[in-house]
Amino acid sequence: MSAVAEINENAQGPAVPTIPDVPCADPQGDPFLRTRFALPSRPATFLRRQRLVDHLDQALGTPLTLVNGAAGAGKTLLAADWAAGLPPPVAWLTVEAGDRHPGVFWAYVLQALRACGAPASDAVGVPADATGVDQRLLATLAAELNDRDRPVILVLDEYDRITDPEVTEQLGFVLQHAGRGLRLVLVTRTEPLLPLHRYRAAGELTEIRAAELAFTSEEAVALLELHGLSLPVQAAGALVDRTRGWAAGLRLSALAALESADPERYLKEFEADRSTVADFLLAEVLKGQPEETQGLLLRVSVLKRFCPDLANELTLRTDAEPILAGLHRDNAFVEHLGHSWYQLHPLFGEILRAHLRERLPGLEPELHRLAARWLRRSGFLRETLVHGAAAGDWDFAAGALVDDLAIGQLFTGLRSGDLTELFSPMGPEATSPAADLVRAARDLSRHDLDRGLAHLRRARERLADDAPGPATVQLSCALLEALAARLTGCPPRAERAAERAAELSQEVPAHLLDKHPELTALLLTHLGSARLWAGRFEDARAALTAAADAPGGTSTVLPREESMEHLALLDYLNGWLGRAEREALAAVPEAEGVGRPQPSGSGIGQLVLAAVAVDRHELDRAQALLDETARFSSGPRDPVVAAGRALATARLLSVRGKARAAVEAAGPAVAAAVASPWAAGYETLFASAARLAEGRPDEAAELLQGVSGDQPVCAVEAAAIQVAAGRAGAAIDLLDSIRTEGRPGPAVTVRAALVRAQAAEGAGDTATARKLVAHALLDARRERLRRPFLDAGAWIRPLLATPPLHELAAGWLKPGPSRHGERPRPESLSPPLVAVELSGRERDVLERLARMMSTEEVAADLYVSVNTVKTHLKSVYRKLAVNRRGDAVRRARDLRLL
Repeated sequence: MSAVAEINENAQGPAVPTIPDVPCADPQGDPFLRTRFALPSRPATFLRRQRLVDHLDQALGTPLTLVNGAAGAGKTLLAADWAAGLPPPVAWLTVEAGDRHPGVFWAYVLQALRACGAPASDAVGVPADATGVDQRLLATLAAELNDRDRPVILVLDEYDRITDPEVTEQLGFVLQHAGRGLRLVLVTRTEPLLPLHRYRAAGELTEIRAAELAFTSEEAVALLELHGLSLPVQAAGALVDRTRGWAAGLRLSALAALESADPERYLKEFEADRSTVADFLLAEVLKGQPEETQGLLLRVSVLKRFCPDLANELTLRTDAEPILAGLHRDNAFVEHLGHSWYQLHPLFGEILRAHLRERLPGLEPELHRLAARWLRRSGFLRETLVHGAAAGDWDFAAGALVDDLAIGQLFTGLRSGDLTELFSPMGPEATSPAADLVRAARDLSRHDLDRGLAHLRRARERLADDAPGPATVQLSCALLEALAARLTGCPPRAERAAERAAELSQEVPAHLLDKHPELTALLLTHLGSARLWAGRFEDARAALTAAADAPGGTSTVLPREESMEHLALLDYLNGWLGRAEREALAAVPEAEGVGRPQPSGSGIGQLVLAAVAVDRHELDRAQALLDETARFSSGPRDPVVAAGRALATARLLSVRGKARAAVEAAGPAVAAAVASPWAAGYETLFASAARLAEGRPDEAAELLQGVSGDQPVCAVEAAAIQVAAGRAGAAIDLLDSIRTEGRPGPAVTVRAALVRAQAAEGAGDTATARKLVAHALLDARRERLRRPFLDAGAWIRPLLATPPLHELAAGWLKPGPSRHGERPRPESLSPPLVAVELSGRERDVLERLARMMSTEEVAADLYVSVNTVKTHLKSVYRKLAVNRRGDAVRRARDLRLL
């Protein structure tokens, strides 16, 4: 049985006590104000929150209960609603300022006890002097309370008005010696002077504080409904965030919204300083503060957070620490963040800023300027930039960003969009080299290459005038030079920028480089991309691998992702389809792991996956992946990205028999200072293949004269065209000229073997041709590489029909048996010879994906966490070589896993 039920069961007398009509006066001769003993009435829009009532029920088992919150937090109505549901005796006293005199306070307490039906005996007596009370009176009262069978519930509302320590000491004495006969409930804005730590340690204290008094989103919805407003939980959640769940703020906003034509929009957009909320806070909180405290609050209102030293900087005083501590202790809408940092309640901050502009016009920019400089000295870069921008001091803000070596954050990390937006208003009044570098980075991050290059050129000119300029500024310039070289397709310029950056890195403080690993990672990514464009694959691999191995975290997620995507393209160009696919898929969880919104990066990974899908003759998947790259906004002026898109698109068009469209797609979409050998090589291949398809073999062969063995994949495809054009000798010579720095990938070895096999078959050496085709099949089936065999032509079909080769091709190259009632699809995937092994739990997750269940539903169905499901999904995606749910289900069905 609960404590409330037990008391109700033993209760005698009326449920609601009446106040005896006994003429009485306090020690000053003033009549008792009977309204102070009455429970406050609850309005029709009052919302009973059962979780708080249940918590307050614990007060029946502890000597002391504290309901502590800011003005308008709903303390009084909560306590009154709870008290109204209790059996007598429940004494209520609303404290007033006059009760600071001990005699007056105790006279009112005794009258409250009398009013609730629990009067003290004549032995207790009454205070005769307003300024003091006899100790015998207190001792006798405590003894009588201790002798009671049922405790008296005494609620002291507005207890923060008691400022005399003597009163609190006397109250503590009575509470201690009343034993189980008294349950004291203090409703207050401030911390009482009672020894709360002792009661807390002994388990004799019930506490309800501001955080618990705050409304939840669901409670806010219910409250608004009582006011006649219907609001979705999400919209109510935004209002709760803005008001911090503050009861008065919610109620006043609701009342104002009722007078608006669009209540939901009003609650979303209302200006706090022009509302009744402002009237409440200014009257209840600000105007009751001393002048110096008001000045401090107005000045710190420009800050999102502040500490005493920063507040002193803005007020030109030295007393901020005790003032802030007192404001927080008094629930004056100053919230403690820990480690001496504070913040204002959001609505209070809005209202104070408006009040600042009214009372001290023109001061706000200077406050931002002072804050920016203090924050810069203290090492808080993010807030330095915010306040520098708010002050309109763009040279200072840009200088702070560049001097900290943080310019790379305009390109990477979760804050890149915020920084770009922050510096968007910067006008021509900022003339420092740092300002031009920030302009250049801002424009380049938004893919505005022409404007970005113009600002970078102006920065170089200004740096030359300031010669030599700080090393941090020059290093930031080198980073942008490397990016500019990458985007303009100028590898020599990128090499010079990287060399210059390496020299400057020795001149800047090491802690800055450690603090901003994204700068080095971005430099390496730009250098690797430029080297890849130049066809220097191994040099590119060295730079890109170093970038991919950069320290983890949000600041380096973009260069790590991009470097892995570039490595995937590099592996594809070297003929390693499986490796390329794994690299491209690995870049997806790299971005997801730090919560970076998708899509991110340049989309190279998707292009590589599309090209791999074409080589595997998964044409529908290839088209879907190409369509998906339209979501990627980055990379429209990047030559490597443009060439990758041209390659994947042209490949797909070519295998679908659209040779002329493939030629058009393969053309350069982006101008580059230096031609790329592999991009040019593929462009030549598609042009030659189109000539061959049009029945012009001589022209096709003529176009291939410029293809060399330095680009192995291009060379073997060119050799295939040569042998198809009837020039077997030229094809073999081209194959013999291939030079690779490492072992060539299957896309090279398989095509090379088929070219040699076709040449041998044409020369009548069927045995050699069969042997070469067998080697090609063995290499190709590990990668599911189908296109070389489909492109080989009619000569290979009789060979594949022979028993040994037929067995090697069965199940992955040749269509497998279709399901009952289903017509075979030319692009359907048969089970590979190397089986895909899924764990039991991975199969469980996969089966639920096929049933269109969400991640949360799968987690609930399997009784595991959402993160566990995501881990299994990543493993399934990796094993099935996909990166989307639908593709995983389709691939699993094709592999007979579902």
